[in-house]
Amino acid sequence: MTQTTNLSSVRRPVSEANGLPNEHYINHDIFEEEKHALLFSNWAGLAVGADVPETGDAVPITFLGMPLLLIRDRSSRIRVFQNTCRHRGMILVETAQKIEGAIRCPYHSWCYATDGRLISTPHVGGPGKNTHKDIDRTTLGLTEIRTHIWRDVVWINVDGKAPPFEQAMKGAIQRWEEFEQPMHHGGADSRFDLTVKCNWKLAVENYCESYHLPWVHPGLNSYSRLEDHYNIESYNHYSGQGTLVYRQLEGENGARFPDFTGLSDKWQTAAEYLAIYPNVLLGVHRDHAFTILLIPDGPESTVEQVHLYYPSTSTDKALRSKNTAQWKDVFEEDIFVVEGMQRGRHGAQFDGGRFSPVMDAPTHCFHDWTAKNIQAHRAASHKSA
Repeated sequence: MTQTTNLSSVRRPVSEANGLPNEHYINHDIFEEEKHALLFSNWAGLAVGADVPETGDAVPITFLGMPLLLIRDRSSRIRVFQNTCRHRGMILVETAQKIEGAIRCPYHSWCYATDGRLISTPHVGGPGKNTHKDIDRTTLGLTEIRTHIWRDVVWINVDGKAPPFEQAMKGAIQRWEEFEQPMHHGGADSRFDLTVKCNWKLAVENYCESYHLPWVHPGLNSYSRLEDHYNIESYNHYSGQGTLVYRQLEGENGARFPDFTGLSDKWQTAAEYLAIYPNVLLGVHRDHAFTILLIPDGPESTVEQVHLYYPSTSTDKALRSKNTAQWKDVFEEDIFVVEGMQRGRHGAQFDGGRFSPVMDAPTHCFHDWTAKNIQAHRAASHKSA
């Protein structure tokens, strides 16, 4: 690492704090540092279970330069492995496919079961000799990445050192415990990607607050006004916003999506939107939910992967498509804002900015969490040096 930053002002109370310094949005060394301090050391969102709906489905994913393989094994368990053969480091799976037999390395045909076990090593002991006393297959299975599934998100902890998921995410799980019930991905018409020219953190920051609604989302603000929203602040864990006037989408002849079951009266008119640190944005409503995975692609580019979910598999297709289009319009309205803030970070004299003590507290929560994790990473790196 060739550059460091002073984060002391970021950790101050929201009424006194500055935002993160410019380098945290534009500098490659800082991006690499944050990869380890924020994304590899915590529970980050990689994909969704709907990406591998059937047994044997396998999808190669490059996450922050790391080649990974998302797979649903023979017991229907979703797993994540390094997409790397234990022999000579060859990439195992190049394209999304269904694994009918074993995962076979295209280089020397070492084969792995879908649960990661090494099951075949042809000619490893010489022509026609498929075993060797020094090659212990039981210790040479695929390298598995620590994984947890919640709200269909495939969460991974790359360094393996984060607290158990249920402990790390306890607050968010309890907050939305009413929504701990089956939900179903809407399918091909309920997913889309947006490639945005900004650092991934700016997408989190924008999502956290409702302050921008009157100017950036005039259509949404016409019925869900700024004054109808409230802040959600859980320092060190998550933050976001809620609305008290969620309005259900209607199709032809007044058709609506069915509701999730057993919800309390609050959810008849309310909806909430949480940024789960580091990179997952979630929304819940009485009749549908969504997930946005923020996949960083360098310090100044992010892919937003959007997925919509419903209480039933038999939702109206036309209404589902209308809902997807509506949310796509809303999320696209934010692009000029986050890209504008990204360009603004190249202003050499910008000091990170100041927060509205009333309106920006959820965003400050995220800045404080980011700074705290980076400081801890730096202290650990210095101690081990």
